[in-house]
Amino acid sequence: MAIYDFHWFAVHIALNGLLLWLLAVNVSRLRMTLRIAYGDGGNNDMNQAIRTHANGVENVMIYSFILLALTFVGVANWVMATMVLAFLAGRVLHAIGMLQRNFTARRVGAGITFLAEIVAIVVLLVGVFSK
Repeated sequence: MAIYDFHWFAVHIALNGLLLWLLAVNVSRLRMTLRIAYGDGGNNDMNQAIRTHANGVENVMIYSFILLALTFVGVANWVMATMVLAFLAGRVLHAIGMLQRNFTARRVGAGITFLAEIVAIVVLLVGVFSK
């Protein structure tokens, strides 16, 4: 029976879960402040908050599955740590860029996110086919 180390997967879930929670709280805060019950009410700040949270959910979910698969493949801890921390940095930068309308932060965050995703996919494929 194989023994798997879920440490970095758990760190990923905890930190990205916290980030998504903060983004969801931001949407709720704006809804209450702006009195917008549904949709974005035509408000740009509300639209950005909703889009930022949704983009996070889209990217975090698939990356989480990839990291879980990497855990089962038995990828080295230093590789998992690098992928988890790089992805988190990308997501935080992207969220800051979206919410503060800072295109450079948004672009760099998206770039780090996409790079982390493709590297994780390649590492997973190499891990699966090298066994």
